[in-house]
Amino acid sequence: MRRAAIVSALVFLAALIPAASSASQDPGAYTVEVTAEVKHDQSGPLREAKAEAKRDKSFDHALKSTGGAPTPSAPDGALQTSASTMASTQPGGLNFAGVGNGDYGFAPNAAPPDTNGATGATQYVQWVNESYAVFDKATGAVVLGPVGGSALWKGFGGGCETNNDGDPIVQYDKTANRWVLTQFSVTTTPYLQCVAVSTTADATGTYNRYAFSYTDFNDYPKLGVWPDGYYMTWNMFRRGKTFSGPRVCAYDRNAMLNGAAATQQCFQLATSQASLLPSDLDGSIAPPAGTPNLLLSKGTNALNLWKF
Repeated sequence: MRRAAIVSALVFLAALIPAASSASQDPGAYTVEVTAEVKHDQSGPLREAKAEAKRDKSFDHALKSTGGAPTPSAPDGALQTSASTMASTQPGGLNFAGVGNGDYGFAPNAAPPDTNGATGATQYVQWVNESYAVFDKATGAVVLGPVGGSALWKGFGGGCETNNDGDPIVQYDKTANRWVLTQFSVTTTPYLQCVAVSTTADATGTYNRYAFSYTDFNDYPKLGVWPDGYYMTWNMFRRGKTFSGPRVCAYDRNAMLNGAAATQQCFQLATSQASLLPSDLDGSIAPPAGTPNLLLSKGTNALNLWKF
């Protein structure tokens, strides 16, 4: 056990080494920060939550830039040079009214609504600030909700349970057939990202719940599902006011799927960098083994590609 602990500690001593072409953007090396969760537990069945009339407001990684802006004279390989034949479309499948004003007895209470949703094996889940609903994918019937986002963390304690601050994300981990639901807690400190991973493919069942803490205000969260981790990015703000740069973290997906204690590996980027967007595995074909999560950010007339 002692030897395993030492090896585990050594593999976490990774660093962000920017490519030479981007050294002007990112001088020096970024140091990985590895921190443990604040807390984790397993919830009761979410289907027991009641609709609410009112809502309250092996894991070793490094991150590096693949290069700076392209040479101005280089042609854009993705530029379309001619018009293609227009494709005809036919309406099909079910339509779902959004969790919006008057739908399903719901009244939005925050703007922007941060509308998003995901489709699972048999269900569709939509989350709109600051409530979500679960639908039957075959019939369109409402299976659960709308309920406040903090219902996911009933009995968990801390800001995840008491605050329903929104900026929600719903994802479906297609490889594991699990739901991943997350929102931040920023009304009180410490600033938290609250993450719930379902124990089955049923979005109304039980969840492995986690809280991860940050010194700065973790705004604008984005989530990508990847074979070796759950990747999240934010725009961080010191004392909730001054931009301190983008941040990217990898959560221990394997531990969270199994309800075990989990860590996060994070990199803090400079204020000169723009928001990062993590890649997401949407299809059934996994990337080649060992492929790192890819992230994009907007540069000056260019897209910057990063490898975690």
